[in-house]
Amino acid sequence: MNRVCFMNSKPAMRLKAVFAVLLVVAALAVIVTAAVSVAKDAAREMQPLLHGQFTRVLSEEEPDEDLKKYPVEYEFLTGDIGYTLTVEYTPEEYAALPENAELTGYVYADGHRALTFSHVPEAKELAKAQRALYVSEQSASFGIAMACALSALGLCVMLFFGRFFTNYEQIWFISILVLAAVFSLLFPEEEANGVNGLVIMALYLLDTFLNILCELLISKQSKWNFIVSVFVEITEIVICLVLMYRFATMATTLFFWLPCDIISFINWHRHPDKQQEELTVVRTLKGWQEVLIVAGIVVWTLVVGYFLSNLDFLSDFIQNRSLAVAIAYMDACASAVGVVNGLFILFRLREQWIAWYICAALEAAINVLSGQFVLLILKLGYFTNTTYGYIKWTKYIRGAEKKETE
Repeated sequence: MNRVCFMNSKPAMRLKAVFAVLLVVAALAVIVTAAVSVAKDAAREMQPLLHGQFTRVLSEEEPDEDLKKYPVEYEFLTGDIGYTLTVEYTPEEYAALPENAELTGYVYADGHRALTFSHVPEAKELAKAQRALYVSEQSASFGIAMACALSALGLCVMLFFGRFFTNYEQIWFISILVLAAVFSLLFPEEEANGVNGLVIMALYLLDTFLNILCELLISKQSKWNFIVSVFVEITEIVICLVLMYRFATMATTLFFWLPCDIISFINWHRHPDKQQEELTVVRTLKGWQEVLIVAGIVVWTLVVGYFLSNLDFLSDFIQNRSLAVAIAYMDACASAVGVVNGLFILFRLREQWIAWYICAALEAAINVLSGQFVLLILKLGYFTNTTYGYIKWTKYIRGAEKKETE
């Protein structure tokens, strides 16, 4: 008797299709509404409201000595209304700043909204700040739209390729995407290096979607994971450029992972399973090889980490020097483990899952230190799928060894 898979039955497929369509419609409706609101507000140019002497607000806590720029807040009161202005200084300028420092601030207003500047802004600067303000007001709406779009995209993948995935795999995939969508709303990203936080969050969500799809395909011993992986590498290179961090990972991705994906696809294509052609034959590593690999990872981490820790690469995203140095060494180690992982995948070795455990743990630590909480959902996906993939590959290898023995 044929067993019907519930997740791939016609009623279930129709249900997924309905959910996907509803989510797409909801995302489009929210985006259009928010965009119209921003365009309508931006059409009204802010007008000069007043200018006056802003007085420094003394903080009870001294700024971190590792910061490249020290933010200082100024305040101007007129009646019951107060305006604040934040100016950044170099450590030398901050040391010479008197406690009762004052500066002339300029306030531009549009109804109840106001922007403050330490100088008279040019038209382009004012328009840019105005748009950023209006977009930030609609950030929750755009965030909801992105969350709906991400969930719809996941449902569409499971709808069109549902028969290729088991019930567990479909539930796991959708669950990780939904969790990522929820976290994107709970922990929105702020602007960094002149890039809007919504753009950064969109890159995070795209990275999560592509990564878990790639990981799922690897666990299924499918060569098509490398095609998805190419888009993963491109997305992660863009993230590194936008945030100006993790340069070791970016270089490894550019010069190792992209070529490795192409070569690995060819190699896996040449080693299909004799009974199931959609599967690739996988194997395991010898003990002495593992020792040499661990030694190589340690040397790489120390050398590359030392080099990166001496670079002046602070940005809006990471301004604390000690934190930047710690991330540099973890980034170096993650890139080394990533290279090893790539070679393991290329040669179809089961130990690539162990490398993934280590790499995921390092990247999770970097995400926590960097405040990238939405990416922790991706690491949760890594840990769960790595366990799943290791078990599947182990069963396949033992089965192949048993057949060979018989």
